[in-house]
Amino acid sequence: MHLQKKTLFLLAGILAVLVIALAATLSSRQSGTEAPAEAEGQALGTGSPETEAVFSALTYDNGSATFSFHLDESGKWVWSDDPEFPLDDSHVQAILALLTDLHPQQTITDGESPEAYGLDEPFATLTATRSDGSTLTIALGNTTTDGNSYYMLKDGQESPVYIISDQLYTYMSETIYDMCDLPDLPELTAENIRSVSIEGASSTLLRSIVPEDAEADMAAVTWAAGGEDVTGLEGTSLLLEDLTSLHITRCVDYKPSDEAAELCGFTSPRASVSIIYTSETGAEGTLSFTLGTGSLDGAGCYLRLEGDTTIYQVDAASVDALLTTAESGLPGAAPAEEAP
Repeated sequence: MHLQKKTLFLLAGILAVLVIALAATLSSRQSGTEAPAEAEGQALGTGSPETEAVFSALTYDNGSATFSFHLDESGKWVWSDDPEFPLDDSHVQAILALLTDLHPQQTITDGESPEAYGLDEPFATLTATRSDGSTLTIALGNTTTDGNSYYMLKDGQESPVYIISDQLYTYMSETIYDMCDLPDLPELTAENIRSVSIEGASSTLLRSIVPEDAEADMAAVTWAAGGEDVTGLEGTSLLLEDLTSLHITRCVDYKPSDEAAELCGFTSPRASVSIIYTSETGAEGTLSFTLGTGSLDGAGCYLRLEGDTTIYQVDAASVDALLTTAESGLPGAAPAEEAP
């Protein structure tokens, strides 16, 4: 009798352990936080430690737009819709680097149907074509419960389901203008600027007067406008601050329509600016641009470089003094002189 009781207690204990294990397994599957897979032996992307150079084309749909890129005859990545677009291919290279080393965070080999993970109708897809013509395809479904990862299928298969970080989709969600190779403006300093012509409602020509002694301290440079010395004017100081910090922050519209250009204020620009400067080699250069309206969020101002129809944006704070000068001139300065 005593032995029977011990046997019953033992069986009850074993049954309790099995029930707990089964409950944990079901909970793991239902919650979307599957147990980590065994260590992956190799990356999902290529199956070997190859570099992104094995790919020759890339197409993806991020749920809002479709982008396609390919290698041109010179081996440079271009935007397939417009190969002339100034593409910064570091974006494409970053995606391909992720694909060649795509290790899943988790792997689900015995999970639910694709519908449970949003993979019956993926919201984002990607196809990378290798140089030998083979392809790697990826489909992204729902995010995991923490929102930081995505369920993924590879090469059209329904199993296994992988979980990957959101890093790949972060790249896929960028716009084509985020991938624009922005032009570098010449480095302007108070020492290398020779003249600044600003046209708007008012006209201003600011000239630097360099000491005749080439060895003289450049701090002795003075500034003249309208035949007057304006070196000490606050407006002059603010204007030079704008010019020496000016840089393009983003591309707004590539090959814009006439209507888009008008909306951005380029039918009647708020300011037309032409700067003559000397480079490090002593050669003379010219930078000319026009300023349109401010961006909708008020943080930027639209800019067009001479000879380039593309509409760019600069920080609004970096052109405040330029626009003020174009509107009303430098305080106390006479009208602009004619350039020599």
